[in-house]
Amino acid sequence: MQVLIVKLSSMGDLVQALPALTDAQNAIPGIQFDWAVDEAFAEIPTWHPAVRNTIKTAHRRWRKNLFKVFFGGELSHFKKELRAIEYDFVIDAQSNIKSSIVTWLARGLKCGPDKASVREVGAQLAYKQTYSIAKDQLAIDRWRDLFSQVLGYERPTTDPYFSLSSYLPQGKQAWPEPSIALPRRPYLVFVHNASWDNKCWVNDHWRQLIQIADDNGFDVLLPWGAEWEREQAEVLAKGFDHARVLPRLPLTEIASILTHSSGAVCVDTGLAHIAAALDVPMVTLYGPTDAKLIGAYGKNSVHLSAQGFECTPCYKRSCAYQEYKGPEAQCLKSFAAQQVWSDFMKVQDKLKTAQEVIVEQDG
Repeated sequence: MQVLIVKLSSMGDLVQALPALTDAQNAIPGIQFDWAVDEAFAEIPTWHPAVRNTIKTAHRRWRKNLFKVFFGGELSHFKKELRAIEYDFVIDAQSNIKSSIVTWLARGLKCGPDKASVREVGAQLAYKQTYSIAKDQLAIDRWRDLFSQVLGYERPTTDPYFSLSSYLPQGKQAWPEPSIALPRRPYLVFVHNASWDNKCWVNDHWRQLIQIADDNGFDVLLPWGAEWEREQAEVLAKGFDHARVLPRLPLTEIASILTHSSGAVCVDTGLAHIAAALDVPMVTLYGPTDAKLIGAYGKNSVHLSAQGFECTPCYKRSCAYQEYKGPEAQCLKSFAAQQVWSDFMKVQDKLKTAQEVIVEQDG
């Protein structure tokens, strides 16, 4: 069976779809997936062993120069690649207008959520078969539901499995070794950047946490994607010998750096989902968004949701709380650095206890 997945972006959304592929692979031996995905995130599908090919779009780049896209041949090349195979099923696992257009262009039985379940109403018009998918559940479960209905198997009741252990044959670390020298001390990865200003923690709190990390014997690494994120990382690291701003790196290398780390502290952003899926010990801060619906999932992942704010989750890109109006979410600002550190150490202690139990059982 050949299936095309249409899920173009974003980073976290792609990671959340991986367990659905694992379910399908276990239920239908020999199933193969191709994946239409934005070029910026095309590494993520390749991490799953059931994905054969990626078909790269560049809609974020294309919209900046539509003339070149239409007359330069890039769009026609994408369309040719997209339509090269007639698939048994084409599954839109993003269900907005742009993904539905890609779904409509592909060849095969086009499937997706129904009118009440799509992310953007109108997307369902591209599908031949539609399915009711409850919105009031974790996004991972939505896609597990959709794939099981489309492909005709009973959705497993087991915990989501991302199949990233395909990089770990015989229990040995097989992610590519980082191209950069890692700290000699144990280190943490602090993921400070997000697509919305309103999902970011304030710089003062990050710097306090960086100091606490040093006091407890940890170095800190700061990844980034966009230029403004690099500039913010430089501000956070300034004056700290134990904090380092990473160079711009491929996602696969960042994933490798995460697997070597002692843990991570994140805001609600794509790298948080990658860290969680890799079972990195971590805490993620949520304020304007709802961890119950889009929380980073992993066995060592803990969500810290802001308390005492009637407006959360607001899903707004700027904050308007009492007299304040601006980019700093006051609900996120309420997290003190020491509080975040204490919760992170609880994750560390729980993991240490679990490892000691395993050692005792093996002994």
